[in-house]
Amino acid sequence: MTNPDRALAQHQETDEPRTIADLPEAVAGRPALQPLADVPIPAPTKEAVDEDDLVHRDFDDTPFWQRIPAFADVDRGTFLQTSFQLRHGVTGAAELRELVGPLVDEAFLADVERGLAEAPMNVRVTPYLLGLIDWDDPYGDPIRIQFLPVASTRRPDHPRLALDSLHEQEDSPTPGLVHRYPDKALFLPLDVCPVYCRFCTRSYAVGGSTGTVAKDGYKPADRRWQAAFAYLAARPEIEDVVVSGGDAYMLPARRLREILTVLLDIPHIRRVRIATKGPAVMPMKILTDTAWTDTLCALVDAGRARGKEVCLHTHFNCMEEITAISREAMDLLFRRGVTVRNQSVLIRGVNDDADRMANLVRQLSWMNVQPYYVYQHDMVKGVEELRTRLEDSMEIERRVRGVTAGFNTPTFVTDVPGGGGKRDLHSFEFYDEITGVSVYRSPAVDPDKAYLYFDPIGLLPDAGRERWARPAEHARIVKEALLAAGLPGRRVATA
Repeated sequence: MTNPDRALAQHQETDEPRTIADLPEAVAGRPALQPLADVPIPAPTKEAVDEDDLVHRDFDDTPFWQRIPAFADVDRGTFLQTSFQLRHGVTGAAELRELVGPLVDEAFLADVERGLAEAPMNVRVTPYLLGLIDWDDPYGDPIRIQFLPVASTRRPDHPRLALDSLHEQEDSPTPGLVHRYPDKALFLPLDVCPVYCRFCTRSYAVGGSTGTVAKDGYKPADRRWQAAFAYLAARPEIEDVVVSGGDAYMLPARRLREILTVLLDIPHIRRVRIATKGPAVMPMKILTDTAWTDTLCALVDAGRARGKEVCLHTHFNCMEEITAISREAMDLLFRRGVTVRNQSVLIRGVNDDADRMANLVRQLSWMNVQPYYVYQHDMVKGVEELRTRLEDSMEIERRVRGVTAGFNTPTFVTDVPGGGGKRDLHSFEFYDEITGVSVYRSPAVDPDKAYLYFDPIGLLPDAGRERWARPAEHARIVKEALLAAGLPGRRVATA
């Protein structure tokens, strides 16, 4: 803590204040409190907090990137330039070796190289993230886990997993547009991102082909965009459009303006959400790419003038991603009237701990980013070691709920395989902790289907692992779950 909170916490540990005047000067000296100097402080009903209880108010303001030998002489002004972040990012094993080779042993670098060869996603990591990784413990670091695969931890994919597990392509009337919910559509104008998350649910299209996955992708082609706009204009039930990708952060300002100008001019579209991982992985763009930020803010204002909402949805997964740069960027957007909401993904070794998730929620709230969703990890190829059991996720939700105000408490959801959309984590019809099968319904999407999510086999009890080890049991496991859910004979949306 670098503010009055630290002084207050330390003061409370040693001496219970009796009046306002007994508080530290940083608090008692505030102009509005000075006339209250003699007011007695009521007896507390809670124990005094210590510094650890306020860790979410700490923001790293050190030149952390200088821990990377190649960036040792890079000053803050240079580091904050978007061009520097894009030019010096890691996009392969050779670049990683060049930048962090002196900090880690050869065995780790070889492990990453093997991991990249097997991964469904290409790698792209910004200098911002590289500087935040704890290279003394790269295997345990939550940022490394998200962006740099290692072969040694990989586990076999679940037998019920598919590349496009959410069936977005089946709900696409034209390439790059997904219409699943009645009044909402997802527009995918491009297929590139500032970084590539290992757990990306669109690994079927985003980030270019790899040695294991051939991808068509969504290039920013005018004809494809025009077809999407024509569909949206012709469907009066669509009120809400998410602009994602890829990542809208990578759209030039003029292209962002082009998309939003068309969407805001369609009379029945009332809400536009710009989805981006950018603030979590390259927050300096908001501070230094003034053309992009000014365009975003102007579009927010233009929407508000028409009675329409334009907001930013971002993706912080852990406190280790957040620095004073993040806070400065979010403060700028807040001052300029941009609503920012956050969507996290539950990832083993990153945020699958109630205290860590609670502190993330508090820190997001502190910098005026509303915690919106926490997703159960999608059934994505090549990252089975990152998924959590549904029961573990529900316990995290139980412990997070109540630590802060309800409007800053995220909803924990499963985006169910097969295209059923987002379901509240607890809203399953049946959940078998032995076989790891949870059964959901999604009446607004398809009232006649059952949607199944499967826990990672490696976390199941012995009895469950033994059943999944026998392929002949797989259909029986599903049939039993449907029967227990009261949905025998129901069509199953397969992943």
